[in-house]
Amino acid sequence: MAFLVIIILTFSILKGGVDVRSSFSSITLTSSNTTTNCATSSSTQLKVYMYDLPKRFNIGMLIKTPYQDLPPVTVQTLPPWPKNGLKQQHSVEYWMMASLLDTPIGDDGSNREAVRVFDPNLADVFFLPFFSSLSFNTHGHNMTDPDTKFDKQLQVDVLKFLRESDHWKRSSGRDHVIPMHHPNAFRFYREEVNASILIVADFGRYSKVLSNLSKDVVAPYVHVVDSFMDDNSSDPYESRKTLLFFRGRTERKDGGKVRSKLVPILKDIEDVVYENSFVTEEGINMSIHGMRLSKFCLHPAGDTPSSCRLFDAIVSHCVPVIVSDNIELPYEDELDYTEFSVVFSVEEALTKDYMVNQLRQISKEKWLNMWRLLKQIAHHYEFQYPPKKEDAVNMLWRQIKHKVPATKLAVHRTRRLKVPDWWRRKR
Repeated sequence: MAFLVIIILTFSILKGGVDVRSSFSSITLTSSNTTTNCATSSSTQLKVYMYDLPKRFNIGMLIKTPYQDLPPVTVQTLPPWPKNGLKQQHSVEYWMMASLLDTPIGDDGSNREAVRVFDPNLADVFFLPFFSSLSFNTHGHNMTDPDTKFDKQLQVDVLKFLRESDHWKRSSGRDHVIPMHHPNAFRFYREEVNASILIVADFGRYSKVLSNLSKDVVAPYVHVVDSFMDDNSSDPYESRKTLLFFRGRTERKDGGKVRSKLVPILKDIEDVVYENSFVTEEGINMSIHGMRLSKFCLHPAGDTPSSCRLFDAIVSHCVPVIVSDNIELPYEDELDYTEFSVVFSVEEALTKDYMVNQLRQISKEKWLNMWRLLKQIAHHYEFQYPPKKEDAVNMLWRQIKHKVPATKLAVHRTRRLKVPDWWRRKR
């Protein structure tokens, strides 16, 4: 290296116009640990600053004291998430917050994609621990419920908090991470945070201006059925007698109308189960049993393009059959879903006998390969505390980390521009 530097300097001096002191100074700064505006951390972990919000914005809704300004949550005051099917599906916000609260004894943090920092100047992103999905489910699930005013007031209060934050002002919220997993979460003022990195289930109820793949992250639902931990059959293909399985609501809105249209197509087929059911303990147990005895599990769109059944199928090692034209999937820059699932358009699925006949043509060998891959990737869909390597919450933080370069570019350009963004003007 030294020899190369000498050669370069000698050539430059012969050409003239070189300040030798400047050249050496530049080389020294580049090779040292001196912090500059362009310096990057040697750590690959995402550095996250989490706002300290009063508990009424998050776990206060779990411990039945949502309207008191109790101190911010700590690892000592974090309650366990109650097992509740409907609310559990959208509890991504809880698991993300929990992952930042504490590093347990014996955990050196090497398995974590994100680490909490207490100096905001060191942060790559800022996390807002507002449980907007739980707020909707708690204070206004029926949309016209009088308690909806509490959900709306929480959104007003959290917006006020953000607008008073210097960190928010500095980036206009672009480097802020806001979970909004339920399709109706933050529904009154979501346009006010549309520059932020939103954690969503899909884009069914968002305009392209508000939410899109370029800046936001698609998160899996938290699965409702128990994971199939001892799936060790010597011949799983033969032991799973049902070809195609579905239990769930068959009457849904919007894209979910396909569910009712599938009823006459799939009924009365001997090795196909297509049943209407609701989320009850008994219903969940029947789904667990049915999925574990099925080769394929149907995932038609719900009220929005996604639903929990895809992730229930994955942790049951039942090959998902996706019928949803507008669905976006978690971690798709890292996982190829066609390797462990089967996808049909709505038109294909509603063509009589087409979908079932296509499934019957999938060979035992191909199905076994998909089943083995499901067993290998199922841990990517497990939400747990403390988090484990490449589990769901770590995968989400890694997805967020992928968004950081574009976020920083947008923030830096906005600070520099003296006129409205010329790139957006018609040319």
